[in-house]
Amino acid sequence: MNTESFEIKAYPEMWKDLGMDVERFDKMRLMLGEIYCKTYLTQKNRPARMAYFDEMIAEIHGGRIKELLAAKAEGHPVIGTFCVYIPEEVVLAAGGICVGLCGGSQGSIPDAETILPRNICPMVKSAFGFKVGRVCPYMQVVDFVYGETTCDAKKKTWEILDTMVPTYVMEIPQMKKQSDREMWLHEVKEFKAKIEEVSGKEVTVEGLNEAVKVMNSKRRALQRLNTLRHTHPTPISGKDVLLVEQIAFYDEPVRFAAKVNDLCDELEKRIADGEAVPAKDAIRIMVAGVPMALPNWKLHHLVEGAGAVIVNEESCIGTRYYKDLMDEDGKDMETILADLTKRYMNIDCSCFTPNDERIDQVLKEFRESQADGIIHYSLQFCHTYNIEEIRIREACIKEGIPYMFIESDYSPEDVGQIQTRVEAFLEQIHG
Repeated sequence: MNTESFEIKAYPEMWKDLGMDVERFDKMRLMLGEIYCKTYLTQKNRPARMAYFDEMIAEIHGGRIKELLAAKAEGHPVIGTFCVYIPEEVVLAAGGICVGLCGGSQGSIPDAETILPRNICPMVKSAFGFKVGRVCPYMQVVDFVYGETTCDAKKKTWEILDTMVPTYVMEIPQMKKQSDREMWLHEVKEFKAKIEEVSGKEVTVEGLNEAVKVMNSKRRALQRLNTLRHTHPTPISGKDVLLVEQIAFYDEPVRFAAKVNDLCDELEKRIADGEAVPAKDAIRIMVAGVPMALPNWKLHHLVEGAGAVIVNEESCIGTRYYKDLMDEDGKDMETILADLTKRYMNIDCSCFTPNDERIDQVLKEFRESQADGIIHYSLQFCHTYNIEEIRIREACIKEGIPYMFIESDYSPEDVGQIQTRVEAFLEQIHG
């Protein structure tokens, strides 16, 4: 797909039926298409099988929404989420569908700031603004939104969002003691009851075991992709892997896993042929920190525009989402839910204290990815990640790992400053 033929498809009648501000959203559609072309389709030597993911972006506000509406018509509830703590296996077992909600754009933040404080996380404001401004078809199509208590801004915003769209909130433990694990198991059981109520379908042992296999397959495909990109030299750009990781939250999971494995087959051939992106001697950077919700491509675009390549994301959009699998073929409901609880408690969110596991995981992924340096990326006013960055920095200094911290938002105002800092960091690594 080239820049001349690419466009994000328009579905004005469907959007109108969903109660959206069609005129405004169409302008955002055109702007997103231009940004996507400049960010992605100008790359050289892309894997051919990235074409599927380009098409997913072209249909992200159209074809995929039509699929969700068709599923709803058949009785399958659609649950919107902003967080990797949603027990997706439970949703799938009840015949439901999980979709990530919009939250990575500057365009909706002014809408949010008519209600919310300005000095909170841009991701929270962006997501909330998409509902206020009626400029996210996913927000309009969901049966309810899944919220969680990973930060103060989120958990208080859910109260207001609930007046606009049904919002179900799960309490996430802030520690990992036995009592916290028991509390989380109780929360999972209550969520199971909620899904059964909304779907009108019982979550059975057989259904849950099948859902576990679906999610394991999806996560294995992403693990395979991440392992292949760790090859030195890497056969795929960091931007392209980030795109795949972002689409993981929108696409149908069985189809997505198959397409990721197709891409991996191509990458294995590129590795065998010595085909590298962008160059065999490119400086390799690992990114750690906050999630990068679609279409937040700013850091990756700047780093790779400077000639480096990003080879790992230690974040909720990256390895935190797919590094842990579940046991399959559980014998009874209690066993499966206990294993599910354990699996989700292994997610090293900065909401936990203490969080030594995340420090160890960052260093482990740095070694596995054969990176030359780490950029810790955080959003403004994300207090847990901004403070935990201190410990990450100390660990990197101790290990002699080249390290840089970037705090940003979704606006383009700091692009020049970040670009200068990135170029200086790469020069420092290059020596």
